[in-house]
Amino acid sequence: MDFASIRIITHDVERLTRFYETVTGTSATRRAPVFAEIRTGTGVIAIGSTATVTMLGDHAPMPGSNDSLIIEFLVTDVDADFARLRAALEDVVLEPTTMPWGNRSTLFRDPDGNLVNLFSRPAN
Repeated sequence: MDFASIRIITHDVERLTRFYETVTGTSATRRAPVFAEIRTGTGVIAIGSTATVTMLGDHAPMPGSNDSLIIEFLVTDVDADFARLRAALEDVVLEPTTMPWGNRSTLFRDPDGNLVNLFSRPAN
C-alpha cells in the first residue's frame, strides 16, 4: 500500500488551489471545476469541492472544521519560504522557530483554517 494524497474539501476550490500553488510554487492540474491536484515530488494535495463528497451524506467532510490535522511540507530554508509567503498569509500561528527537537518550523492557516507547517530538519 502506498500513500497517495491528502484531499481537502472546500467551498472555494479556486481560492484554496491558488493558495497551495503559492505555497508550493507548483501549478495545479484542474481536472474539473470541482477538483484540482498539486503534485509534489513526494505526494499530492487534492482539493475538492463539497460537490465531490455529496454521496457521503451526513458523513461528508465539512470545510473549515478541521482541528486535528497539520499539512506539512519539508523545505530547505524555512525562513526564506516564510519571507516569500508572508504577504499572502492571513493567519500566522508560529513565526519561524527552532523546535526543541531541532526542526525549524513555521505554522500558518490556509484560507479554510487548516494548519500548514513548513519545516526543515537540523543539519547533521
